[in-house]
Amino acid sequence: MYKIYRLVLTILLSAVLSIPVHASTIINGEYSSLPPGPDDDVKEIHYVDDNYERLTDYANGYSLLVPHNLTVDASLSPVVTVLTNDSLRIEIFYDNLSGTPATASDYMSYSNRFISNPRNHTRLYEATYRQNDFTVHRLHWTRPKLMHAPNDKNYYASIELAKNSKEVYTVFIKSATPIENAGKIAGSFTLVPRQGTPQIALPLRRAHTPLNAETRAFYDKYFSPASPQRWGIFEPGAPQTFEKLDILEEQLNYTFPILVRYQSLDENLPILGLNSAYEHGRTVELTLQTSHDFVDSSDAIYDILAGKYDDYFQLYARQLTAFGHPVLFRLNNEMNGDWCSYSAFYYSKDAELYKAMWRHIRRIFDENGVDNVLWVWNPHDLSFPDFKWNHYLMYYPGDEYVDIIGLTGYNTGTYFAGEKWREFDQIYPEIYNEYDRHFAKPFMITEFGSNSVGGDKAAWMKTMFAQIGLLPKIKVAIWWNGIDWDASGQPGRIYILDETEETTAAFRQGLQQFKQD
Repeated sequence: MYKIYRLVLTILLSAVLSIPVHASTIINGEYSSLPPGPDDDVKEIHYVDDNYERLTDYANGYSLLVPHNLTVDASLSPVVTVLTNDSLRIEIFYDNLSGTPATASDYMSYSNRFISNPRNHTRLYEATYRQNDFTVHRLHWTRPKLMHAPNDKNYYASIELAKNSKEVYTVFIKSATPIENAGKIAGSFTLVPRQGTPQIALPLRRAHTPLNAETRAFYDKYFSPASPQRWGIFEPGAPQTFEKLDILEEQLNYTFPILVRYQSLDENLPILGLNSAYEHGRTVELTLQTSHDFVDSSDAIYDILAGKYDDYFQLYARQLTAFGHPVLFRLNNEMNGDWCSYSAFYYSKDAELYKAMWRHIRRIFDENGVDNVLWVWNPHDLSFPDFKWNHYLMYYPGDEYVDIIGLTGYNTGTYFAGEKWREFDQIYPEIYNEYDRHFAKPFMITEFGSNSVGGDKAAWMKTMFAQIGLLPKIKVAIWWNGIDWDASGQPGRIYILDETEETTAAFRQGLQQFKQD
């Protein structure tokens, strides 16, 4: 976020007309007085009257009125342009659905399904109409104030403007007070000829969590630039019991130093599992998903930010401090998937609340002296729905709150409708290179696997082992050794590595190139 300033373009004209004539120019995410090049990402803000300015985003092809005194953040220009002050936030998105089965109508309908939850959302206004060659859908709603969301803005308006059946612009407004100018903003929206290319301009920072000596040594061993690649595993019984894992590791002639443990809000810190792992010389990737088992958990993010779980997290933090040994803490993974109740799909499509939740829990940990946790932030490689408000970067809480970037992409196979067989090099090189441009952090594959339905799983493993070494920032890769079942209880995605003698042999052979601790 950069401080806004204005350039007086014509002092003489201002004096003659007795009105202020101001403009600001943003080039590639930064306010600038330099002339732009033909490929630059350019946005301009011009004074209109005492209430409004006009923002023109040339790279994304639109122009609209916005209130005065907003700071513009264009650092995620291909995803969103943001305008903010203490009481107002406007996010502007452009979605092109070409190449997908979704239409603009689908986008409008699916994006706003959260409003069907009346416990947390009160609909204030909704209408669909034609205006200025757009099909416009406007939805206004409110929700209760959240004590742990700084400068909480609990009044919303979402303006979706469909250019055609595949292109939609969205102006998403949240305010600390009721929104009365959404109609004027919608009516001011126009298209402009596209010039330049939207660019991401995130600053790359290496901010790091304060760590105790043991955890710092663990980080340096496993996640320093010189660290070799290592392997971890999710085995459903571990780390509570090593009965199955001991047999598997003997078959593979490999000891997995990192184990995955999942938990929901239905239990406190699984201290017995952490202790068991430590006694066996292992470290846990502790995955806390802020949901409840077998019940609707779409309220959970709201409840956390309302303070209803403060006692839970205070105890959790104290227990982590008492444990004292390194923990890879993966909070609310795959948040850009609508199968997760902590996806913004369920709470006003407002990913800022996910970030507020993350930072709130981090503050509680810091207040309790937790210095043995490495924070792992982990989106899915594919966003569901694949709309800009649900883009994975919308959920990033900031470099100072994250230590390790998690990568997750599965070869889901072909059992379920709409899924396809994906080789390793169809998943990981692309997201690796993209994340490498955005984050100055070490990477780990926090969970992944290959189905056996739809292709040759043993061959997939051999190819994966041959290619993963080409991605050196990935310091740990964790195989998810389980099964996803369909609604009738049949195995749909079979990820277990010891499914057959061939898959076990392929994995054993592949592991021979990796360092043993």
